[in-house]
Amino acid sequence: MVAAVRDFRPGDEAAFRDINLAWIERFFLVEQKDRDVLDNPRKYILDPGGAILVAEDAGNTIGVVALIVIGDGSVELAKMCVLEAAQGKNAGKLLIAAAIEKARAMGMSRVYLETNSVLAPALKLYRDAGFVPLSAPQPSPYARADVQLELFL
Repeated sequence: MVAAVRDFRPGDEAAFRDINLAWIERFFLVEQKDRDVLDNPRKYILDPGGAILVAEDAGNTIGVVALIVIGDGSVELAKMCVLEAAQGKNAGKLLIAAAIEKARAMGMSRVYLETNSVLAPALKLYRDAGFVPLSAPQPSPYARADVQLELFL
C-alpha cells in the first residue's frame, strides 16, 4: 500500500528523472523534450507555476506525476509513472486523484494529457478518472503521443 502522496521537494530530482527514464526506455525512445524536462524540472515545471507530486511507500519514492501550466486555465498532466515493481499498489490511482485535486487548488479548469495507445493500464486509469478524448487533437512535441485526453474540473 502506498503510504503517501506529497509535493516535490529539493532532493527529489534524481528520483523524478530516474523513474521517468525507466518507463520511457521500457516502451519508447527517450526524446530531447524528455531530457530537457527531466534534467531541469524546476525550469520546465515548477518555476512556471506547475507542480510535481511524489508517491512514497515505506519512505521510498515509487511514483511521480507533474502538472505543467499550459495557459487558459489548463495544466498538462505529464511524466506520470510508477516503478514497475510497485505497480498494482494503487499508486497510479492515488497520484491521479492527488493531481486532479492539486489542479483544482491551483485554480485550473482543465487537465490535459498525452499518452500512447499501447499503455492500456494508463488509458484505463485516465478514463476511470473521467478523462475523455479531445474533440480536435493538437500537435504534440512527442513522437510517441497518439492519444490526447482532457478532464474539465
